[in-house]
Amino acid sequence: MSSNSLPETGFVRLPNIIGDAKADPPIKPLYPVSRSTWWAGVKSRRYPQPVKLGPRITAWRVSDIRGLLEEQKA
Repeated sequence: MSSNSLPETGFVRLPNIIGDAKADPPIKPLYPVSRSTWWAGVKSRRYPQPVKLGPRITAWRVSDIRGLLEEQKA
């Protein structure tokens, strides 16, 4: 999933953002950092805040991820 293949609106889960090499087929990262680095960035508000969709489902708004990727390009 590249930034071009992000949906127009909605939510994405963490493996779609940071990638998952163990998935079949492997998921390429949009923002290549480790899981622990991502969560530390969320805690420090460097990365977008997640949305809880259920007791065990955490996701991020596509618009927030697009903003992060645009910020990275600048």
